Formats: sequence, C-alpha cells, structure tokens
Amino acid sequence: MSNYNPRVTVGMPVYNAETFLAESIESILGQTFSDFRLVISDNASTDQTESICRSYASMDKRILYYRNDSNLGAAKNYNRVFEGCDTEYFKWAASDDLCDPSYLSRCVEVLDCEPDVILCYGKTKIIDANGDVIDCYEDGLNLISSSAGGRYLQLKYNLGKCNALCGVIRSDVLRSTRLIGNFIGSDECLLAELALLGKFREHPEYLFLRRDHPGSSSANKDIASQLQFFDPSLNGKIVLREWRHLFENLMSIRRAPVSLSQKVEPIFFLLGSSLINGKQYLRELTVALKQFVKSRHARPRQNGN
Repeated sequence: MSNYNPRVTVGMPVYNAETFLAESIESILGQTFSDFRLVISDNASTDQTESICRSYASMDKRILYYRNDSNLGAAKNYNRVFEGCDTEYFKWAASDDLCDPSYLSRCVEVLDCEPDVILCYGKTKIIDANGDVIDCYEDGLNLISSSAGGRYLQLKYNLGKCNALCGVIRSDVLRSTRLIGNFIGSDECLLAELALLGKFREHPEYLFLRRDHPGSSSANKDIASQLQFFDPSLNGKIVLREWRHLFENLMSIRRAPVSLSQKVEPIFFLLGSSLINGKQYLRELTVALKQFVKSRHARPRQNGN
C-alpha cells in the first residue's frame, strides 16, 4: 500500500457520507495510538465526500484514499479496504460513527497481551445525529471460552447489533474468512465465523459511539433498499435471507480448523433453530416462488413462441 508500515490498518468504506465524514475521520486521526494507516474507499460518491477525503489525505500521510469508478455496493467496498492489508491488526470504521481517543490503544494492548484473543472491541454507546448519547448498548460478546462451540453458541444467543465487527481484529485470522458477503446480514455470519476461530474480548470501557440516524445503513429499510445497499447488481433478485444464513453458517463451521467435537453443538443449534422457525423458512420459499412466477409472466414473449 505504501512505504509506511504501521501495526494497524483502519478501513473506512464511504458513500455519500458528507454529513458526518469529517467528524468520523477526526475521530480516527485523534487516536492516542498513532501507529496506524487509514484506508478510505469511496464508492463513487456524488456529494462532497471526495473533496473531504482528499483534503484530509493531503494533510496526513497516514491516509490512503481510493475512489471506485462506480458503486460496487457496500459489501465489496467493505472488503476493498481490507485488500492488501499487510498490518498485524485491522479495524473497520464507519463514516458516521465515532471512537474514543483511546479505542485503538486499549484494544491493541489486549491483543498484544492475549494471543488467543482474535478480536477486541469497546463497549457501545448509541448517539443521535447531534452526537448526544441516547442509550448504552450491551453487546454481550465477551467470548472467552476455550471451546469454539461454546463461543459460537454464546454469540448466537446474544448477537443483536454487530458493533463488535468494528473492533480491532487480527488480520491473519480475518484473512482466513470469506469477509463480508453480498447478502443481507452478512456481518452476522462473519462474526459467527470469527467466533469459531478465536476468543473475543469486550473492553469494559465505553469506547465506541455508534450513530443512529435516518440515513444510517442500519436504519429500517425494505428488502429492495437493503439489497441495493449491499450490492446494486442484486436489485430485483429473489431473496432467501434465512436460507442463505443457514447455508453460510454451515459452510463456516465446515471450514473452521477445529475438531469435529467442537462443530457438533453449532451444527445442532443451527438445524434445531431452522426446525423451530420452519414456518419462516417455508414463508421465504413461498414468497420466492411467487416472485419467480411473476417475473416469468412479466417477460416479453419472443416472436414465434
């Protein structure tokens, strides 16, 4: 990426983020741990995002700014900031969230001292568009069991918001995963896969400020809008969210370099959950079938057919 070889890469995927972008960049540049590189990938923004990023990049050599020729979708853009990562640790940073100045130093300290911990994240406060705290969120993902199956089940029982994915992660472990997929809720699947690969440590201090506002990626959106966000090429495609999650989770368990005995509990949990929620899986298939039939009827007939 450059001749500068820091210990941490912070990856910030951005798209039309002018409202909070400068504040978020300042939040990273203001870290007390300064041995990092900030990689910004601009998904062909049409607002002032590009000029804001170029301005900061011209002032701080730690910033590398890239701009995509077209909107690749959030999934590919999130993965792009990790491409070529050659640092020991990696952290994703959203363009509207904030971090306490000690976030990197606290998390790096934990990872340096505990080699079996692969991800460290700070506790979360939810802030509004003005930066005012509106809630303290309990992630419940302090996954320190030596059992891969135990960590997996704890994550599945407690996972709500995926704040932990904005923690500091060992790059070599993250590189062994499939990263962010181009499907709804792929961040949940990535966290589940990481839980199989090592321990998570939740730092007891509130270090992460997650912004809740109408334009955020986590705001309530319909299926079509969510697909457009993850991958514009999927617009209008049939969505089987629960089935896709089941498949991806089973594949993660299959790939995980842990003993068969550690895989049994997660597999039974997934299969049991799918049976309990059988109506939801059936409903998805029904909706998909109707969508398929409708699309077939909507296609123009070829001459002579």
